[in-house]
Amino acid sequence: MTAPLADLRPLPPGWIVEPLDYARDLDGVLAVDAASFANHWTREMFEWEARHSDVARLSVLRAPDGHVAGYCAAWVIFDEVHINNMAVLPAHRRQGLGAALLARVLDAAAHEGADRATLEVRASNEAARRLYEGFGFQPAGVRPRYYTNPIEDAIVMWRVPDGRAAPRPVLLETP
Repeated sequence: MTAPLADLRPLPPGWIVEPLDYARDLDGVLAVDAASFANHWTREMFEWEARHSDVARLSVLRAPDGHVAGYCAAWVIFDEVHINNMAVLPAHRRQGLGAALLARVLDAAAHEGADRATLEVRASNEAARRLYEGFGFQPAGVRPRYYTNPIEDAIVMWRVPDGRAAPRPVLLETP
């Protein structure tokens, strides 16, 4: 994984993945987030990431008509990318768009020197787990009761270069 991805998973004509344009895209990102997660991020959380974080990388999946159809919020810290949130509007799911978005996020992080990646995913989210496993992410631990509404464990997944072991996660107890 030290090299950028060779297969960037093609996007349909007119679809693009690009960095978030705060003024143009934030409302669209909030709509995708609200349609995808029970505990979605607030406007203030996205604003802080977009304006103040030097490790945040916010990418949007843009449809041919210009609307935000998906997004990925990640942090690149030294040699690691942490996928915080990734979602595609329900009407655009199961078309390979999430895979194309993830491929481009991982490729951009690799260009910055991030040769490993991590994320948490709901234990019950089989579709997301299959997507991540298709990119070489492997389960490495569980964060009990990490998610709320409903309360559910998170599966911690890592994608590491060949021959390296995934870090052991710190298990956090949540109230």
